[in-house]
Amino acid sequence: MVDLTLLNQADAAVVFETTRCANGSLIGIATLNSPKSLNALSFAMIQLLDPQLREWADDPAIAMVILKGAGEKAFCAGGDVVSLYKAMQAGESSDLVSDFFTHEYRLDYLIHCYDKPILLWGNGIVMGGGLGLMAGASHRVVTETSRIAMPEQTIGLYPDVGGSYFLHKMPEHVGLFLGLTSASINCEDALFVNLADHFVAANKYDAMLSALVNEKWGKTSALNHDRLSKLLTELDHMSGKVPTGNLKAHLSTIQKLAEFDSLHSKIDYILGLETEDKWLLRAQQSLAHGCPLSCALVDKQLQHSKGKTLADCFKMELGMSVRCGEVGEFQEGVRALLIDKDGQPNWQFKSLQEIDEALVASFFQPRWDDEKHPLKQLTQG
Repeated sequence: MVDLTLLNQADAAVVFETTRCANGSLIGIATLNSPKSLNALSFAMIQLLDPQLREWADDPAIAMVILKGAGEKAFCAGGDVVSLYKAMQAGESSDLVSDFFTHEYRLDYLIHCYDKPILLWGNGIVMGGGLGLMAGASHRVVTETSRIAMPEQTIGLYPDVGGSYFLHKMPEHVGLFLGLTSASINCEDALFVNLADHFVAANKYDAMLSALVNEKWGKTSALNHDRLSKLLTELDHMSGKVPTGNLKAHLSTIQKLAEFDSLHSKIDYILGLETEDKWLLRAQQSLAHGCPLSCALVDKQLQHSKGKTLADCFKMELGMSVRCGEVGEFQEGVRALLIDKDGQPNWQFKSLQEIDEALVASFFQPRWDDEKHPLKQLTQG
């Protein structure tokens, strides 16, 4: 039994705890605490996580950090876009949307650049804003229950939270395919496309925590990164066979996207695949039903972000996300999926052909100069 010391209220949006290790070091544990909403990332969660992570970064007693979600169903099923919808409906979209995404991207960036090891327990559903937290962690652990997706095109958005950066780290064209289709991937897929580092069986969390507490942590972050990697690799070997995913089996099909020059022809290719495979059929259905403007944004996003630093990717995404709050497809997508739940979004633009190039270009025009950019303090690569 591991002894935990509670640092804030047990019903807080994020519960913070520490546990003392064999050599006196501490492990900080942050638990997203909204299981009824599948731990959707709210503004309150972001405002709690950022300062606590910074405090732990500066505390020499903290050897490493664990990020996890309450309950067994999800780490985090996405951002709390319902609150953004309400603000957009009330005509308050610009300030609130900008504030939410600014703080969210700062938090994501902090995790990417964190010096101490962060173990992210990616059990259950990990989508959207949850993937933003996961992508930057130093030690990303998936389980047999992990279900990961970037479903933003279903709500008129695009794969943000650093997607402009980490989608390029996947095998060629896989990032575009996942962004266009919102296809769900499992633990093996996540390991294959560099979204995860280790597989540990879901029922091994307590054993993992016990092993972490019994570890003799070192005096430097570099040493502790190595020790955590070694410990998780040992747990990998104890967790049995990794469930088979879908991406490896369909990689050649996905990479045929390289044969097409235009986004329109790539989408036609995906929709025209003759298949009985359930995973591909779901991907086709999602693409056919999704937001055409989002598809155009995913394509241009990946073109504009190729070779950009992590900081520049987040700066670009902030402008895109604020613009999404103005155009209207984002509002309609959230309404159809999460408010009225009729599943029938009435998109302004019914097809790619109806979308003016100038509209897409407006998402990438600078909204701020360098000195006034809300994310100007993000400087690392």
